Amino acid sequence: MSTEEEKPAPAAAGDDDDNGVAPEEEAQVEFEPVVKLEEVKTQTHEEDETVLFKMRAKLFRWESDSWEKEIKMWKERGTGDVRFLQHKETKKVRLLMRREKTMKICANFFLTPTMSIKENAGSDRSWVWQCYDFSEEKQEVSTLAIRFANSENAQKFKEQFVEGQKINGELPSDPAPAAAAEKAPAEEATPAPAAAEEAAPAPAAVTDAD
Repeated sequence: MSTEEEKPAPAAAGDDDDNGVAPEEEAQVEFEPVVKLEEVKTQTHEEDETVLFKMRAKLFRWESDSWEKEIKMWKERGTGDVRFLQHKETKKVRLLMRREKTMKICANFFLTPTMSIKENAGSDRSWVWQCYDFSEEKQEVSTLAIRFANSENAQKFKEQFVEGQKINGELPSDPAPAAAAEKAPAEEATPAPAAAEEAAPAPAAVTDAD
C-alpha cells in the first residue's frame, strides 16, 4: 500500500466550490438613462467681448459698518483679475472683476467720461473712483478703490481706465444692449463724491503674497 496520500484533482471549470455551491456568475446588466438631457452651455456674454486689459489686484468698497450703519469704512470686496472688456459689436467698454477661486463678480460697470479716478490717500499703487456698480445685480452708487502690487501696474490700469472712458465717450449715447454685459448698469452720469468719501482713508496695504 502506498504511503503517499492521493491528492485530489483540481476542480474543473464549472465545478462546485469548497462549500459545494456553484460560483456566482458576474451579472451583466446594462443601464440606460430614462431621460436624456441635452448639454446646456452657460453664457456670461463675455464671449462677445474682447479683453483689453487683465491684471491681478485687490478691490475695496467704501460702505457702512456691519454693526454701526452710520460709520463708514473700507471693506475688502475681493482679490482677483480686474479686466476691461470691449463688446465686439457696440464697442462699449466695461470693467469686470471676479473674485479668484469663487469667480463671483465684485465689480461690474460701464466706464463713463464723467468718472474721476484719483490716487487713494496719496498712494501710487491705489486708485479710487465712484460709479454705478451692478456687481450685486442691482444698480447702486459705489465708491471703489483698487490696489496693485506695484506702482507700474497701477499706472497701466489708470491708462486703460482713461482710454476706456475716451472710447465710450465717442460712442453714440444709445442705451447699451442686454448682451453687452451681465446685466451691466445703465449708463448715467456719475455724481460727485461726498466730502466724507473724499477724505476716506486708504485701504489696507496689499502684501507681497497678493
